[in-house]
This record gives sequence, structure tokens and C-alpha cells, in this order.
Amino acid sequence: MLIAATVDVVADAGLRGLTFRSVAARAGVSNGLIAHHFGTRHALLVAAMEWAVDNAIEATQLAGFIRGQVTPEDFLASLSDVPEVHAFQTEMILEARRNEAFRAPISELYERYQQVADCAVRSLGITVDSAPVARQAFAFLDGVVLQHMAGVEHAILIGALRDVQRDLRRRAPDKASEDR
Repeated sequence: MLIAATVDVVADAGLRGLTFRSVAARAGVSNGLIAHHFGTRHALLVAAMEWAVDNAIEATQLAGFIRGQVTPEDFLASLSDVPEVHAFQTEMILEARRNEAFRAPISELYERYQQVADCAVRSLGITVDSAPVARQAFAFLDGVVLQHMAGVEHAILIGALRDVQRDLRRRAPDKASEDR
């Protein structure tokens, strides 16, 4: 509840709007409770980043999309299910550019996405150079998230998502030739 309220406050008001008081008001608790649980604003934000990445991975079914089990339409629709999470992460990425204290947590956020993408790529049978393929796929999807937040036309994004799934299928080894 406190973490989700933190994400919502940052998504709505940016980091300048984040105070223990604003989070407490959003969560319906006392601001002393937040100070007790997290101690510092930095600790609260790091915890919120960890929660946000797990929430985004689950909501978008990132691995399922990479495997081709989630359609481009469903992936794009899922972005609208958690817009606050994506806005929060974008705010934190920009803050990491200005504030070195957030660079390591943002690197960890991206590493978590990379791990999920790499496992999904490997499950397609792409085991040689899977990490670069996964990084490329995730970087592409990261860009789609930003474009979606900016209001780029859905048809354009769906076409691009279809292209990346087609590219991943082409890179996957042919199962029939493996069985011979």
C-alpha cells in the first residue's frame, strides 16, 4: 500500500511532489508510519523501484510476449493497465541522470528486465548470444513503452511489436532441423 502510493505520487507529481506527507495522504496513513518503515526518502524510492519492476514484468507478461505467447495487442493493452508504474520508472530514470545515488538502483531495475528477457529468449532456443538478443528485444520494448506513454498511434506500435516477434521467431532454431 505504501509502495503503490509512492509510485502513484511520483507518477502524478514527479519527484518534487514526493514527501512522506503526500504518500501518507495517498495511502490514508500517518506520515510517521512511512518514516518508521523506510527511514529515508531514498529508501522509500528504492523499494518502490523494486516493486515497480516486478509489477511491470507481471502486468505486461514480458516473457510471454518475447516467447510469442502474448499478442502485440495484448502487450500494448497491458501498458494501459499500469500507466503509473511506467511513469514512475521514467521519472526515476531521469532522476538517475541527475542524481548519482539512483544510478545503481536503476541499473538493477534494468538488469531485472534483462534477466527476464534473457530467460525468454533462451526458451525460444536462442542460446548462442542470447544476452545481446535479449538486450535488443528489451531495448525495443522499452522504447515502445515510452512511445505509448507519449501517445504514439497504437497501430504503429502494434506493427512494430509484430516485427520484433517475427524477428525473434526467425532467430530461433528450426525445431524440425534440430530433431534430425
